[in-house]
Amino acid sequence: MRVNLQPAYVIHSRPYRDSSSLLDVFTAEYGRIGVVARGTRRQTRRGSGTSLLQPFVPLLLSFSGRSELKTLVATERAQGDCALRKERVFCGMYMNELLVRLLHRDDAHPALFAVYDETLKALVSTGAVDTVLRHFEYRLLEELGYNFDFDVDGASGAPIAPDGWYRYESGVGLVASADAVAEGAVNRRGTYAGFELLAMASGDFGGSARQTAKKLLREALAEHLGGVPLRSRELFRAASRPLAKATPEEPADPIVEGGQP
Repeated sequence: MRVNLQPAYVIHSRPYRDSSSLLDVFTAEYGRIGVVARGTRRQTRRGSGTSLLQPFVPLLLSFSGRSELKTLVATERAQGDCALRKERVFCGMYMNELLVRLLHRDDAHPALFAVYDETLKALVSTGAVDTVLRHFEYRLLEELGYNFDFDVDGASGAPIAPDGWYRYESGVGLVASADAVAEGAVNRRGTYAGFELLAMASGDFGGSARQTAKKLLREALAEHLGGVPLRSRELFRAASRPLAKATPEEPADPIVEGGQP
C-alpha cells in the first residue's frame, strides 16, 4: 500500500540504525503512524536529509507498507508557516508529547489534525499562548472521548451555579462540592468556582478563568497520562529559570503550574 502527499507533521523522532530515523508522524487521514526515514542522518553535499523532517513543519509525506511501521518514500513542504520561537517551542513540544502519549497508532482523527494545525499557527501569531493551549487540550479530550461539560453537574445533571463550587471527578466530570460551600475558602483547594466554569463553557479560557482552566484541564489530562511526568514541562521549567519574569499579556508558564511539573 502506498499513500501519496498526505498532510502531516513530525511529532517525535529518534535515530535508527546507522543513518536512518524512526518518526512518529501525525497525519490528516491516518492519525498517528510510525515511519522509517532511511538515510536521513547521512551527510551529503546537500546536507542532511533531516532538514524538512522537523517538528512544527507542515509536510506532505508519501509512504508505503502494510505493517505498523511504514517506509517514507518522499517528503515535500506544505504551505504555511509554523515557526515557533522562545517559550512557544516548548508549547509545541508539549502538544506533540500529548499526542504521542495519548493517541493510538493508526487511529484517524482528521478533526484533531485540523485543530493541531490551527493551534500551531495561532501560537505563531497570538499573544495569548496559554488560552490557545487550553482550547487544544479540551479539543484533544473531546476527540478521545474524555470530554465533560463545563456547564453541567456530571453527577446530578443540574446546571452549574455561578456561585457554586465544584470538583472534578474521574469518569463523571464536574460535581458540586458541598464541603467547599460549607467550610468556606479554607476547604476550596482542588475546587473550581461556578462562574469561571461558565465562562469556559462559553469558550472563554482567559481573564479570571485562566488559572482555573489550566488547573482543571491538567487534572482531566493527568488521569489518562498515568504517573509519568511530561518531559516537555520539565524542559520548559529548566529553560525558564534564567528568563525574566513574564508580562501579564504573555505568561511564561503556559504549560507548568507554579514552577512545578
